[in-house]
Amino acid sequence: MELNVLGKPLKNCCTSPVTGYYRDGFCKTAENDAGTHTICAIVTKDFLEYSASKGNDLITPKPYWNFPGLKPGDKWCLCISRWLQAEKVGKAPFVILDATHIKSLQYTSLEILKKYTFKE
Repeated sequence: MELNVLGKPLKNCCTSPVTGYYRDGFCKTAENDAGTHTICAIVTKDFLEYSASKGNDLITPKPYWNFPGLKPGDKWCLCISRWLQAEKVGKAPFVILDATHIKSLQYTSLEILKKYTFKE
């Protein structure tokens, strides 16, 4: 069973659009997941523009990859490294802790993630 950063069962991040390294809605990872897609985030315009400026355009649809393109408010499994880069420059989006994989804690602390907790 996959766990979240709170040590509980990992919850689904999003299925519309369908996200995750495995495109199953969960922010799970694997050895061949170079990006470590473990952060369940609610993307913002600031974050999307920042990510695009760093070479990862998440806005433009890519039909070949069955990727619809993201808009502010969408939930998405982000690479931990990109989220941390964005956090350092004040562009990190909110996270959903219940759907953020425990492996994220190998790269950042729960205290930092809690600062960005999305309150529904």
